Amino acid sequence: MLENCKDARERWGGVSTIIDHWLDERAALIRILMEIPHTQVGEELDARLGEFCQLLVDYLSSGHFEVYQQLVAEGEAFSDSQLAEAQALLPKIQISTDLALDFNDRFSDLPAATVEDIRYFSEQVSKLGEALADRFELEDQMIAMLHETHREAVS
Repeated sequence: MLENCKDARERWGGVSTIIDHWLDERAALIRILMEIPHTQVGEELDARLGEFCQLLVDYLSSGHFEVYQQLVAEGEAFSDSQLAEAQALLPKIQISTDLALDFNDRFSDLPAATVEDIRYFSEQVSKLGEALADRFELEDQMIAMLHETHREAVS
């Protein structure tokens, strides 16, 4: 997953400040997500999880309220023939948004956890990781459709 993030950064980095910042957030999100399973239960996990959940919400918000809007506006400005196809990705992306927000609501403040809580938490971290991997692929498709095709004109 982290390697795909680096590929996206190399492909689209430097083109737009908003996309660059967003891809940096994505890389940080992936790094922390990969560290969580190896974090000790207790204060260390609480701190790491709080950091992850905040970054997760920031990433989701940036996507929905900045990046996607910029990409759609760019597609409209260039009368991009792929605009409808790219917009059709949004409901698919929304599925992972809902899952991620549910994760945040449930785990951003993890109380004293039982073994069963930790087992459930581990399953949810795995499920979230898979959903985010799918999401990143969809977001990369949207960037390719609405930004990459006229990168030279907007840079």
